Amino acid sequence: MNSFLSTNAPKFEQVLIAIAAFFTILMVVFYLAGKANGRKQRPMAIVVLLGPAMILLSAGLIVPAIQTILFSFKDANSVKFIGFQNYSWLFANPDMRKVFFNTLLWIVVTPFATTALGLFLAIMLDRMKRESVAKSLLFMPMAISFVGASVIWKFVYDYAVPSKPQTGLLSAIVRALGFKPSNWILTQPLNTFLLMIIFVWVQTGFAMVILSAAIKAVPADIVEASALDGAHGWRLFKNITFPMVRSTTIVVFATMLVTSLKLFDIVRTMTGGNFGTSVISNEMYAEVFVRFDQGRGSALAVILFVFVTPILVYNIRNLRRERSIA
Repeated sequence: MNSFLSTNAPKFEQVLIAIAAFFTILMVVFYLAGKANGRKQRPMAIVVLLGPAMILLSAGLIVPAIQTILFSFKDANSVKFIGFQNYSWLFANPDMRKVFFNTLLWIVVTPFATTALGLFLAIMLDRMKRESVAKSLLFMPMAISFVGASVIWKFVYDYAVPSKPQTGLLSAIVRALGFKPSNWILTQPLNTFLLMIIFVWVQTGFAMVILSAAIKAVPADIVEASALDGAHGWRLFKNITFPMVRSTTIVVFATMLVTSLKLFDIVRTMTGGNFGTSVISNEMYAEVFVRFDQGRGSALAVILFVFVTPILVYNIRNLRRERSIA
């Protein structure tokens, strides 16, 4: 693997030449676009506006994606084509099936929990006194990275043997209630759900702010008319508020779904993927940078891409449908 990286990595001089050539071509295109007139003006404008973006998109996304797909059909050193052996290994390996199950658990639990909690808080805080203060406090964890949040929650889940004082907040609370604390991070499958709490803690503020803005956009006269007709509480939410913010809720849910599907930071920081907590993103990193298997790591990347693509397509179609209605 190291030899593969050393032989295929571009040299510094080659990178500088490529950058210089790119900007030279860009300046030539801009010059020609300024000289163009008549029928040539529109095609040249399209080239000038979209050309650089398409080149950068191809270099940073399309070409690496194609290369990753090709690597997924090769051996560990990305030299010999081995067909679908990497994919066969992924789906036949019991440990990998556990990884897929954990990933499925993440994308089932965390998006629903985050979106539902964000919607609940947005409704509860709507039009209350000092609403901005409460929302700022709830949004504050969003300013912390997943790695930083994981370090914070490591102290919450910390465990010491019963003969020593419990420094972890959760263990101390359990002992104060008269129960025996356990090593939370080692307990399966509880440890996976404890990691999910970190995700929900960080992302709920984002969901709350977006959904709160959507609730604020609901016309006040519709709410007042519904209240006069006897719609209060759950009936008002079910028949008026939620239908008006459904599209925003779908966008927030899809965003949380993609974020949880490609989650890496929390698992890597808290457990390193050990104790039955690994997910696809963490396993992809481990295959490439720990076990030096480029083929299996690329196969995992392709599977992750296949899982994410339908969600993005649905989200885009939903946004287009909302725009056409508007």
